[in-house]
Amino acid sequence: MADIVLINPRFEASYWGLEHVMPILGKRANLPVACLPLLAALTPAAHRVSLIDENVEAIDFARCARADLVGVTGMIVQRARMREILAELKRLGVFTVIGGPWVSVSEDYFGDLADVIFVGEAEESWPRFLEDWARGRHQRRYEQAEKTDMSKVPLPRLDLLKMRQYAFGSVQFSRGCPFRCEFCDIIVIFGRRPRIKSEAQIIAELDALAAHKVQIAFIVDDNLIGDKRAIKQVLRAVIAWQEAQGYPMTFFTEASLDLADDGEMMRLMVDANIVSVFVGIETPNEAALRETKKLQNLRGGASLVDKVHAIQRAGMEVWSGMILGFDSDDSTIFAAQRQFITEARIVSAMIGMLVAIPKTPLYARLAAAGRLDPADQPAYGTNVIPLQIGRAELLDGYRAVLAELNAPDAYFARLDDLYLGGRLGADNGRARYWRRHPWRRRRAQAVFAVQTAVLLARLMRHVPEAELRRHYRRRIWRIAKVRPDPSLVFLYIIRCAMHYHAWRMAQDAAAGRLANSF
Repeated sequence: MADIVLINPRFEASYWGLEHVMPILGKRANLPVACLPLLAALTPAAHRVSLIDENVEAIDFARCARADLVGVTGMIVQRARMREILAELKRLGVFTVIGGPWVSVSEDYFGDLADVIFVGEAEESWPRFLEDWARGRHQRRYEQAEKTDMSKVPLPRLDLLKMRQYAFGSVQFSRGCPFRCEFCDIIVIFGRRPRIKSEAQIIAELDALAAHKVQIAFIVDDNLIGDKRAIKQVLRAVIAWQEAQGYPMTFFTEASLDLADDGEMMRLMVDANIVSVFVGIETPNEAALRETKKLQNLRGGASLVDKVHAIQRAGMEVWSGMILGFDSDDSTIFAAQRQFITEARIVSAMIGMLVAIPKTPLYARLAAAGRLDPADQPAYGTNVIPLQIGRAELLDGYRAVLAELNAPDAYFARLDDLYLGGRLGADNGRARYWRRHPWRRRRAQAVFAVQTAVLLARLMRHVPEAELRRHYRRRIWRIAKVRPDPSLVFLYIIRCAMHYHAWRMAQDAAAGRLANSF
């Protein structure tokens, strides 16, 4: 029997991390990474497994030193902390293994700091390694010959995580994306053929989340609608589960923009109580979309703004990923990005400079052209040397776009345009259920009223800037008067907290403390 510790390193402050929101919500981290509880579930019962998420708790290196082996996972933005952890474990003489997205695309990055590396998915390679290790004949490198059969993935061991410390839960329905976006490492790691779990697996995971009192969960699929026919069947099962359980859960997820062309899909997502969807729009520059092979954004005839509005009219808020620095971009792209995001009523936009990730087609193309900065932490925040914009101009423009879009008046103008002008509701799927069960609606609204009061008090206590607090109070009072729906007012306060996070990120970028996600 082996004593195993699995570690997820802390993240630096990021768009996704919502670090400045967590104290307001009374939590330590936004959501648990999926790999830790899944690896624990894949570990044979004879072994002892402990999970450490450094975003929730400090790493006990003395505990790690007593373990037979320690595994570390991580993404590109965690790579520096991963290296620090591995160096300390090596100093302690710990047998270490490493896996996850970053080492899968940059296998030599950690040198001899790890005894074993895992490339790609590990549902088959992790148990095989443990068997090899027990026999004293493990390999240095493991990579599955085939992609994981998702119908055989076990129920994650959520019981090994400190679930109360997370603001949201996470659940995965599928892996893989059918598209060919040049810059994306998803298809490198997970492939272009979407693979999906069974309805029974997914419902079992929802039951497990509900047992841990999770009320909001992120469906972490990189493109939920990669296999539209299959996911529609899953969504129908989720709707039936929500109906049977009284709609206990709210979801948000990621999908490609061609969602706007499928009315049935949008209706099913709303009925499942998916309230927001993150979409990789990337740019309003159509030449750049063609350049990077993101052709799905250009199909269907409608403009990008019209597609976003179609999703919003269906009842879901659209968050977006936006990128600056494509080869087709010139100095006009900064104003174009701001105009598009404003017209599309996108409140939350994750904006970054183009980054070339190893093993992607973009990386290969730019490496061949001699247009990659080899530094691990490039001075201008990205390893891409742009074609039509100077590197300093790109960085300055990126910082200016962040600052202007997240200025309070600009942010809340988009928010009010969406929820007051566009009359977007909160929890539209659940709202339909409530209309058929008015007593449940009254009980839920009473709970929302209490939660709203608590959240507002926390917001006022944790935001030190007096002018921002006044701005938030004015906005919250306005929405409460115009649309006195407790669930909507609660959502609006959360959006105030999210503004504070985005505003802080923009402030850090302007001061040179934040360059990009690379």
